[in-house]
Amino acid sequence: MLVTVLVTGLLTPSARADEQVLDPLPTPAVSGLGLTLKEIATLPKSEPVPAPTDSRLKRWNRINYLGELPDHSGRLYVPDLNGKLYFLKDGQQHVYLDVGAEAAGADFYTHKGLGSGFGFVAFHPRFAQNGRFYTIHTEAWGALTSKKPDLAYPEQQTAQGVLTEWTATDPKADVFSGTHREVMRLGFEGQLHGIQEIGFNPTAHWWDADYGLLYMAVGDGGVGVKNSVPQDLMVPQGKILRIDPRGTNGANGKYGVPRANPFVGKAGALGEIYASGMRDPYRFTWDPAGWRHPMFLGHIGEKAVESVYEITPGANLGWSEREGPFLYKRGDPSCGVFPLPPDDKKFGYTYPVAAFDHNRLASQKPCADSGNALMGGFVYRGHKLDGLYGKYLFAEGVGGTVLYSDVREMRLGAPLAKVQQLMLYNEAGKRVTMKELAGDPRVDLRFGQDQSGELYLTAKANGKIWKITGTRRFADCRVGHTEVSHAMSAQDWAPVTPAKWQFPGREVVLAQAGEQRPGPRRPFEYAVLTKGPAFGSVRIDAEVRLDTPVDIPNRDVIIVFGYQSDTQFYYAHLSQDNTIYPHNGIFAVNNADRLRIDDQWDAARSVGAQPAVKDARWHDVEVTHCAATGEIAVYVDGSDAPLMTAIDPTFKSGRVGFGSFDNIGRLRDLTVTGTREK
Repeated sequence: MLVTVLVTGLLTPSARADEQVLDPLPTPAVSGLGLTLKEIATLPKSEPVPAPTDSRLKRWNRINYLGELPDHSGRLYVPDLNGKLYFLKDGQQHVYLDVGAEAAGADFYTHKGLGSGFGFVAFHPRFAQNGRFYTIHTEAWGALTSKKPDLAYPEQQTAQGVLTEWTATDPKADVFSGTHREVMRLGFEGQLHGIQEIGFNPTAHWWDADYGLLYMAVGDGGVGVKNSVPQDLMVPQGKILRIDPRGTNGANGKYGVPRANPFVGKAGALGEIYASGMRDPYRFTWDPAGWRHPMFLGHIGEKAVESVYEITPGANLGWSEREGPFLYKRGDPSCGVFPLPPDDKKFGYTYPVAAFDHNRLASQKPCADSGNALMGGFVYRGHKLDGLYGKYLFAEGVGGTVLYSDVREMRLGAPLAKVQQLMLYNEAGKRVTMKELAGDPRVDLRFGQDQSGELYLTAKANGKIWKITGTRRFADCRVGHTEVSHAMSAQDWAPVTPAKWQFPGREVVLAQAGEQRPGPRRPFEYAVLTKGPAFGSVRIDAEVRLDTPVDIPNRDVIIVFGYQSDTQFYYAHLSQDNTIYPHNGIFAVNNADRLRIDDQWDAARSVGAQPAVKDARWHDVEVTHCAATGEIAVYVDGSDAPLMTAIDPTFKSGRVGFGSFDNIGRLRDLTVTGTREK
């Protein structure tokens, strides 16, 4: 039995606490907003040493971030997990520093664990004056016996994460020369989920208490699935730490513990901890706008849910007692999630502000790698990308799906913010996917940002970097100015079977169900609008209603467009069912059985867009067809995001219509606007 929950994670009255939640969250909808990408660089090929056996580490290289130096030089920097730090400017690139060789030497560890190696770099806000920056890298081999971590560590270590401070003799130089010192060393039981991002709060001014303090996102070492390490405040694993890298009151005297940290002076807790309860806290950022500047964390989930959190001092995200806004049961053979217990509030967990689930296939083993990972990004506050202002961009990084949520909806304690998918376009205006741009089904997408707040994408699959240079709306063509309305008379329509139709004045009524006809599989009964011309680009606005009782399955009405003949046309199928191929999608009939052409259909899971019509009420429908590009968008009930989208060049023009397969329904308030067929 499928258990449903509210997006806040609370039980619905019908949910049982002991039953697994099989489909935790809605699939992100296509927003209709697209990003234009410009390729700006390809970084050199690199490989882990020794050669890895895990195919996920066999990439062109392992670039995982892009930033800009805070010195007004315009230089961009890119770390490669395989060891080197690159600088880019004006189309040129070069190695600034070989972090792996200089900091770790023979102990540098990069061939096991997806995050092992040279993980991240953070430049001090005053780098131009002091030349300081900080890196994270992984060590193993001899380090495991010769070097002791500074904070609590497992008895059996397989890797150590090391924070290093570097001081450049000349901050303006394009190749590093200077000194470095070890600041902190942490031990991990596994090669997974080590120290991920480090960074300074870019919204803090020199007079703020947070200025110059370094945040460290520390994973659970891959052990949270079997123990409660992320909940133990005496250990650093599974936490965000905040330290003063220039202080001296830390465990080893090489860093400081800020007095304002939430656990300072509390028994049974490390003062370094800023927040806890994390599995793989991969990327964090701050919203640069307003006065509050919330901190958002993109957190990689276990087997079911990927989440974005707002991080506040002392927050506990719940792992490994919770996965996203759901109960997680360690050791459960399903590796799934469950409804929250009735007394959940007493635990005080912080739940996500946005999330999506894995949509596992029935053929996948329950505990196998689902191939999903949330890559945190940034809140866009730039001025060049229309429609993105105030949106938090993030991604499913493995397949390269770019997503966003509106920051106004991302509020602690509120229902989860809506997650929408962004389309992607190349410079020529062709819609593309990251898999196509990366040349690989495993993209390994990451984000970058420059000092102006403009955004970038990177891919380990081919080592390329793209800048997001613009936005565009899908099916946003100028359809023309010819308009047809007030077409509710019988003389305005040509039905397949006139006896099945009624025209009472303000409505067009399909009063009797259609019957299958010879020829290709296509809608059984429809009427074509004969008033006005045939249209090229066209927009259809109307209200539709299904008169077939709601307890009958597979109810539908259709909107016809691009009509050439009884066996050549498009139609948008609006149904209460979205689990079978012929329903709730966009189709083309071209002298053959109808062919599904919409982007939303997932054949592997046999599911499409969310059901368009689930009741007996009137629903607003808008269909736009851009003849030049073949773009088709279907909107329902005034949504700003299309329910269905497609690109198809088959029919450049035609008439419009209304009908159904074998149901009854009606249409009213029809307006057709477009360009006359040439």
